[in-house]
Amino acid sequence: MARRGRPPKPTNLKILEGNPGKRPLPSDEPKPTPLTPDCPTWLNKDAKKLWKQLIPELEQLGLMTVIDGQAFAALCQSYGIWVECERFLKKNGRTYEYTNKGGAVNIVERPEVKIGNRALLNFRSLCSEFGLTPAARTRIEVKAFSEDSDPMEQLLKG
Repeated sequence: MARRGRPPKPTNLKILEGNPGKRPLPSDEPKPTPLTPDCPTWLNKDAKKLWKQLIPELEQLGLMTVIDGQAFAALCQSYGIWVECERFLKKNGRTYEYTNKGGAVNIVERPEVKIGNRALLNFRSLCSEFGLTPAARTRIEVKAFSEDSDPMEQLLKG
């Protein structure tokens, strides 16, 4: 049976927020390798720009792993499509005149309006999956970084 209600929040986000519900965190949750996936070559220009801008931040927060690459690529591409549509609409207008077979002239909304709106909705919903919305950020509590908390630094000091 399908799960109902709000989707569960990723454990890393719960940890960053300080586990506000104080419920026990799952101990048997899969822990994928925290490596940044490569930027897909098929992303459009604006999507690649967003990828390069956000990946370091997500990596630093521990919210990016190899298996998250496809979802993050979808987020970036949705943003890229929305930007392309908005550029097109800025240049060509949101509507155009259409003359039907009877000779009547109608003002019609361009298809790019719906395409852009759908891409924006996809982008917004994927942003919440990665904690990228303003509301999600207000719930995240980031601990100050110190060399003592870095496992690599501890290993090197050894």
